[in-house]
Amino acid sequence: MSRIGRMPITIPQGVEVQLEGTSIKVKGPKGELRYVFPGDMKVTLEDSEILVQRPSDVDQHRALHGMTRALIQNMVTGVSSGFEKVLEINGVGYRAEMDGKTLVLYVGYSHPVRMEPPEGISFDVDAKTRQIKVMGIDKQLVGQVAADVRAVRPPEPYKGKGIRYIDEVVRRKTGKAGKGK
Repeated sequence: MSRIGRMPITIPQGVEVQLEGTSIKVKGPKGELRYVFPGDMKVTLEDSEILVQRPSDVDQHRALHGMTRALIQNMVTGVSSGFEKVLEINGVGYRAEMDGKTLVLYVGYSHPVRMEPPEGISFDVDAKTRQIKVMGIDKQLVGQVAADVRAVRPPEPYKGKGIRYIDEVVRRKTGKAGKGK
């Protein structure tokens, strides 16, 4: 049996869970998320725990078992505490600022790059440490938006300039070798 799939999901205080057929709705202090899980999976709500069970040991059911449980766990975590990704800007003259809710990036192009946050996502910029925080309740959406921000100017391997995740390690290359004798 799946090690992840068989673990129960504990529901923290202040979070409501509703099951409607193959749909689950999780509502908490930060917002509300909905997910339609595969019909083969059996999701039950007992006291303050959610259990996910699979009908058989077929490879597809085994894969869906852990995935379904992980997605529901991410929903519960998202509506209770939320998710955030932190990016860092490196480079002379590179900076970011907020214009209302819009993120404006100055990263070496002839024009500033403006990024509107999708529904449920917010940006926070710290000008001193040159960090950008992407925050929201949907883990997948937070990760995708952070990847989109990074893609504006990914870190380059020679000087390390660009936008990178705070915990990302960029392998540095040496430049041109000098003339040999």
